[in-house]
Amino acid sequence: MIAIIDYDAGNLKSVEKALHFLGQECVITRDAKEILGADRVVLPGVGAFGNAMEQLKKYELDKVIREAVEREIPFLGICLGLQLLFEGSEESDGVEGLHLLQGKILRIPDREGLKIPHIGWNSLDFPRAGRLFEAFSTGTDAGEQMHPYVYFVHSYYLKAEDEDIVTATAEYGVHIHASVESRNIFACQFHPEKSSTVGLKMLERFAAV
Repeated sequence: MIAIIDYDAGNLKSVEKALHFLGQECVITRDAKEILGADRVVLPGVGAFGNAMEQLKKYELDKVIREAVEREIPFLGICLGLQLLFEGSEESDGVEGLHLLQGKILRIPDREGLKIPHIGWNSLDFPRAGRLFEAFSTGTDAGEQMHPYVYFVHSYYLKAEDEDIVTATAEYGVHIHASVESRNIFACQFHPEKSSTVGLKMLERFAAV
């Protein structure tokens, strides 16, 4: 069973649909027992950092998430869900993130010809092997899969303190840490559920961790 955390942050149904397509049993929930009893946990999300943290605390899901990570349940953060795992964001000064990983969430800098938010398909590079990207990062498939395209929707990006946890990067006027892996925590800035076969392959690998 995969628990998809519900904290009123949107994007839940598309993740559920993708997991169902892969034959995975999943539930959208904010119930602590369901989340902590799940085989895997997903934290999706779109919206503002500060509001999201407020919602997590309102439902006491910040505590549940920390306990899930401590229990070493495989955990996947998607888009805003990635950002919340870190210390804080320039989007919401003074708001503390979950501090499960070290790093800052910064605004994509304004540049001529660069549209913000960053919406659309971008290719990935793989600075080191990650369990969710093994087929792509090792080049075991066709050449174009060495730099697969995934779908982004964001105005803020991750700069991880420890680059050893970074498993995928992208370029959009700045060097984006697009995916990380640390112990049982996985997270990506892009939307695997909207990234066609590449994203489905990534979710499939997470379901098999």
